[in-house]
Amino acid sequence: MISLKQIKLLQFSFLCLLSLTLLLHITLSYIPFVAVVLRLLLTHLHLSIFLSICMLLSIFCGLKTRPNHVFLINYTCYKPPPHRKCLYGVAESFLLRNQHFTQETIEFMRKIYLKSGLGDETYAPPFIFGEDTTPTLKCAIQEAQEGIFSSIDALLSKTLIDPLSIDIVVVTCGSFSHSPSLSSLIVNHYNLKPDVKTYNLSGMGCGSGVLSIDCAARVLRASGKAQHALVVITESTTLNWYSGDNRSMLVTNCIFRVGCTAAMLTNDPSRRSVAKMELVDILRTHHGADDRSYRAAFQEEDDKGYTGVALTKDLVRVAGVNLREHLTILAPRVLPLSQLVLYAYSVAVAALSRGESKPTVPDFTAAFEHMCIHTGGKAVIEQVARVLRLRGEVTEPARMSLNRFGNTSSSLVFYELAYFEAKKRVKKGDKMWMIAFGTGFKIGSLVWKWLQNSAQENDNPWNDCIQRYPLDAW
Repeated sequence: MISLKQIKLLQFSFLCLLSLTLLLHITLSYIPFVAVVLRLLLTHLHLSIFLSICMLLSIFCGLKTRPNHVFLINYTCYKPPPHRKCLYGVAESFLLRNQHFTQETIEFMRKIYLKSGLGDETYAPPFIFGEDTTPTLKCAIQEAQEGIFSSIDALLSKTLIDPLSIDIVVVTCGSFSHSPSLSSLIVNHYNLKPDVKTYNLSGMGCGSGVLSIDCAARVLRASGKAQHALVVITESTTLNWYSGDNRSMLVTNCIFRVGCTAAMLTNDPSRRSVAKMELVDILRTHHGADDRSYRAAFQEEDDKGYTGVALTKDLVRVAGVNLREHLTILAPRVLPLSQLVLYAYSVAVAALSRGESKPTVPDFTAAFEHMCIHTGGKAVIEQVARVLRLRGEVTEPARMSLNRFGNTSSSLVFYELAYFEAKKRVKKGDKMWMIAFGTGFKIGSLVWKWLQNSAQENDNPWNDCIQRYPLDAW
């Protein structure tokens, strides 16, 4: 953070610089005055030195307090082993073995699953494949370790970064807060240095992946010493499993699947040449002041004491309303002038028509070549497409990611990012927009600029199936 003394020094330096600029302007405007000024500076050496020092201080403070650029060196998306695939038959067998569910409840979940947009190759947590159908803490830790360690190992292998060079660790896991923390688990496993700064985020739902990048970027931009930030984005589906019969809570059993992402960020300018993207802009909005938004996705106990996350019928509407509010802030920061003029004109026409017409939605495809849209579910993707008036090819990565990997919660936008790379659609200079929703209700946007053409890497989770996508129906 910039201290008050630094701010005052900077202000004083700029005042001196402004005075010098005005003096030069007068000098150039009135030639006869040149001799007087030169004589003043030459006869008063201390004045010349003072002005020179002020100018140097202004330049120095400006460079020193300028925020650092933040780059994404690389990322990895966890792909569980084949024996963890949640085939329809596997899911059905598990439900039939579970003594908590009635036939009516099983039939309800079957209908939700068949309409969800999920395919037959998503991945489930370890306890689904065991004899005991009870989700335990041991299973949750196993799920977390498998995803976290696999992702970080692959990331370190690709970036060739020594674990001892990691200065910051940010871990987000929405509803699994283990003790010791997951960041401590990483510090212990990889023997990170004692002065590493660790941050644990929880309770933010599917939007926490975007929010964790924001957290790491803010620390890197403000830091003069820290250079590498490891961001781990995961979720525990094990302890989120719901064993009751409340239908609003049963939906999560049908759509959430295993996923994890690890990303390496840096503020080191020398790494720009090897980085994939530069972080251009970030926007976070919180709509929790509204009760319906706050309770749209809510963890609580049902009337029988079973804990689950209730997805209310208001969720899709809340997402649409809050997305519009989010866009009103984001639009002026990212849209080209032509779109802003058209939008302002439509607002004026709507105001004059006294409600008979509504403002048109700006074309956000004019600002971004690519979009990674929240893959929360089929209805959410369709709602975002309606609000933004997006064509099918724009929502394709979101729809295909939902089909192949399900709702992986906070890591979902990075599986979409991997889809773009697997399809080799990204070129140097392209801008990409990531947007995700979280409980509370939160919306986060990341704007990236690609620094190189996309490359299909060996660990891309789409490698073995990308030729089958996009699907005609989902």
